[in-house]
Amino acid sequence: MNRSPNRGRSAPALDAPGASRGSDMRRYEPGNQAPPMGGMNERRPEDQMHRKLIRPNLSELKERLGQRPPRRKQVPPEQTNAEAFYYLKQMNSRTPMVVVLKDGEELRGVIEWYDRTCIKVNRTGAPNLMVMKDCIKYMYKEEELRNVRQPSVDGA
Repeated sequence: MNRSPNRGRSAPALDAPGASRGSDMRRYEPGNQAPPMGGMNERRPEDQMHRKLIRPNLSELKERLGQRPPRRKQVPPEQTNAEAFYYLKQMNSRTPMVVVLKDGEELRGVIEWYDRTCIKVNRTGAPNLMVMKDCIKYMYKEEELRNVRQPSVDGA
């Protein structure tokens, strides 16, 4: 008695197109041709002609492509956060600062906080001031003023 799962059916012919024999077998198709019997490394005389390396001349390529317009420089970012970094550094170290206003007035104190439009200067012996950034000409550390006024020991 035949107990195969293909009871009553004939087994697929292995030579039929599309039938698989296993993963390593290839089906014959007109484009799949075997290499010549002489081997893969055998060269024919017509293949041994002088072969010139093709290397394009870069100046010719540039002429063909034409002149490109020069690249525009990338626009710098609107906000670099350098100002915020400077204020935070001076606030955390409680550095005595000199703030020079546009009218020439000098304010001495420590920067307590800042925002986009103003800074708050803590002063000793005077009221604290909120100064608009538009009114500030420049600012510097108070210790830089001391270093400029004191002549060096060697007399230079």
